[in-house]
Amino acid sequence: MSSIDLDSAAAVLFAIAATGLLGSPGPAIAALLAVGRTFGLKDGMRFYLGLQLGLGTAAAISAAGLISLFVAFPAVQTVMVIIATAYLLYLAWKIGSAPVSPKAQRKPQPPRGGFLMAGVVLGMTNPKAYVAFASLMGSYTLVTNSVSADGVWKWGIVVTVMIVVDILWLLAGVLLGRANLPPFAERVLNLSLALMILLAALLAFL
Repeated sequence: MSSIDLDSAAAVLFAIAATGLLGSPGPAIAALLAVGRTFGLKDGMRFYLGLQLGLGTAAAISAAGLISLFVAFPAVQTVMVIIATAYLLYLAWKIGSAPVSPKAQRKPQPPRGGFLMAGVVLGMTNPKAYVAFASLMGSYTLVTNSVSADGVWKWGIVVTVMIVVDILWLLAGVLLGRANLPPFAERVLNLSLALMILLAALLAFL
């Protein structure tokens, strides 16, 4: 069995690029921040886990070179855009219309299908994620003597980066939710988060 020739320097550069690209605000991060702020850590973790499953699947598709299927069948990408945009619009409405007092009644109703499924759907139908993954996978070669090992290493690094970056965004949202803000400030924050989700959807999907 031949050894894997891993380029450590390229792997470090790949991880840095992945952190910058996947850690920048987009639909998934906007949703994580808003869910953590509005629903708290317990429900936020369900959404987070579902999102990691969905994004991990999207990353695997990209690492395997199957992203070309979306180019060959543009109708599939159109359906994905519609699903993801519809969910983000629904989430923005939920966040923006959430009651701000009393504290016990602050949480709106959870999304249909539950937080785990909502995260999976958003992760797998997020076109920004596929574009980011395809860009990363095609820009670096980490293992020079094995295409399959190269894909596995890239997938592992991308998933690790997402796990760390996304949990930080979720915790930031949870901390915002625990801040003791007056009702007017909470309403402004809710509307700001809703607007951020709408802008993320607009920039990523249009």
